[in-house]
Amino acid sequence: MLRSMTGFGKAEGTVGNKKFTVELRSLNSKQLDLNMRIPGVYREKELELRSWLSEHVQRGKADLLVYYESLEAEKRMAINKPLMLAYYADLKSFADDAQISGGDYINALMRIPDILKPESTELDEEEWAALFSMIKDAYQKFDTYRKLEGEKLAADFRVRITTILENRLALNEPIAARNLRVREKLRANLEELIPIDKIDPNRFEQELIYYLERLDISEEYQRLETNCAHFSDELSGESQGKKLGFIAQEIGREVNTIGSKANDADMQRLVVVMKDELEKIKEQINNVL
Repeated sequence: MLRSMTGFGKAEGTVGNKKFTVELRSLNSKQLDLNMRIPGVYREKELELRSWLSEHVQRGKADLLVYYESLEAEKRMAINKPLMLAYYADLKSFADDAQISGGDYINALMRIPDILKPESTELDEEEWAALFSMIKDAYQKFDTYRKLEGEKLAADFRVRITTILENRLALNEPIAARNLRVREKLRANLEELIPIDKIDPNRFEQELIYYLERLDISEEYQRLETNCAHFSDELSGESQGKKLGFIAQEIGREVNTIGSKANDADMQRLVVVMKDELEKIKEQINNVL
């Protein structure tokens, strides 16, 4: 099944006194460009999480956002009591020696660096397990989104490949008309130079065949059909955008060669339509996983 590189998934849940929100999104990119924003307490799990996401997201410019809000008041800072008492003793001793009475010691102490320190936070494994489950849930929604977008891309590709094949079949009529026109033109030019009774019919036919062989597109015509069929087959499998890109290049090579050998306005118009459809396919392939 075709997958788009564009995806979005969101999951929410409550663990203890925290309400978590997880968002996973991606856009197209040649390689995997993964950016994660997670709360600092889970930093030790970052490598494990990055490895898991790399395996599943595979390609694209992806962002994982994890944030939470506390359902209860949180105490984020604590007073460094031993340090505060030590500074207080020093200040009190200095005030006594300097015979300074009174003084707002608390205000002075709170301005000293390291008096307030963040409360130590340790990773809660149960909390992490619940959060990781939410991340997996967000990924499942993200992957479903990618599949739906991939189905739309596949449908568009099939329509455009069908158009290319229809224009390929439409080449048959102008090819026959072109060959007849070339034959008549060569004979008319030859008759201007040589009397009709002096023209060797067998030699003329040999030269005509040699000339038409230079304009022959039978091989390109057949390979174009084969490559289009290959492209369509890959849409039903676990296709990779890069592989579809390689096949599209082969299709383009055959179409360009047909155009260079056309030597006919009607054929060129059909070639232009095929090129236009192929360019639109190539643009959309950039969004395929």
